Amino acid sequence: MPRTVVVGARQRFSVADIAAQFGANVLICTDPRLALSEELRALVRILKDRDLTVRVYGDTQAELPTPAILACVDGLDGQEPDVIIGFGGGSCIDMAKVVSVLLTHGGKPSDYYGEFAVPGPTKPVIAVPTTSGTGSEATAVAVVSDPQLGMKMGISSLHIIPYAAVCDPAATGADTFVHLVESFTAITRKPTAALADERVFVGKNVLTDEIALNGIGLVGRHLVTAYKDPENEEARAGMMLAALYGGVVLSNAGTAAAHAIQYPVGAVTHTPHGVGVGLLLPYVVRHNFEAIQPQLARIADALGRNISELNQRAAALAGVEAIDEVIAAIELPATLKDLGVQESDLAHVARLSMNSKRLIDNNPVPLDLEAVNSIVHAAFVGYRTIR
Repeated sequence: MPRTVVVGARQRFSVADIAAQFGANVLICTDPRLALSEELRALVRILKDRDLTVRVYGDTQAELPTPAILACVDGLDGQEPDVIIGFGGGSCIDMAKVVSVLLTHGGKPSDYYGEFAVPGPTKPVIAVPTTSGTGSEATAVAVVSDPQLGMKMGISSLHIIPYAAVCDPAATGADTFVHLVESFTAITRKPTAALADERVFVGKNVLTDEIALNGIGLVGRHLVTAYKDPENEEARAGMMLAALYGGVVLSNAGTAAAHAIQYPVGAVTHTPHGVGVGLLLPYVVRHNFEAIQPQLARIADALGRNISELNQRAAALAGVEAIDEVIAAIELPATLKDLGVQESDLAHVARLSMNSKRLIDNNPVPLDLEAVNSIVHAAFVGYRTIR
């Protein structure tokens, strides 16, 4: 987890005191919309009032294409910051993480793809999320879009967990929900002395289970309200906390098939990550159903279903139905076809999904190309039957 976590309305004003611990020069990574916002101007004022020098890189692009990362680093002209603030959604925070790696260790983003490729500590990052979605403020992962490979790639290292997460309530949530559900239903690995050195995602465990269930309950109580009434501060605060919980559990237990498949789907359709993983989740939990019935029953309970008189299978089915209802209530597309995937793309999507080995390995049911093809085809035609 981040060393410092600050949650609550107007807590962004604590950023300056945190940043001042590391030196006088601050780089803010944000996107074109936020770069013109009063929120960004207020953040800059807070930092300057603390006698800090501030540079703003305001051209972070959605899905974080690697050329934009290199442009940010090159634009510094050798004037390196002491601390980097990621201000915005997941792409802005991941930009700050990857820029920190490149400024510390050199090279290009592709040098660090996979797990444990970052050789040591990096410049400190402060994450100030403005969306309740990716949980990147608490994760050991940065996801980029590599045009040369034609898909998203992940950099996974404990060294890129932000030093501080400052969470001031905001709204979005399908991605948060999938982080929580996939981490709660991830593979359980045998604990060994070497496990944490072999994998960034160590699989579900007692601690992540409790955090995930609390987060799923928050989603059940607040996501639909936040979606339909974005000015509802209680709902926004609940989703911001749920997103933080999602980041904590995915950084430890890890996500699985829905995320692996979304990477090539996102590349093919140029659609947001949260939409893709949210769409895929109902199909993935059905594929994994026989292996995750106890977890699905607890999800049903966390989402407010009365399962006290149901047997395990019936309670698990209630969990699947509850997941479906959350996804439907925020009006996500129902199928990959609705998202713009063509039937001729399906084999390509399945094949590229297998490249995300850390996610494929984390699925509670072993996945080969045939199994991923089955999920992709079901998601394309809308097949949601449980055998």
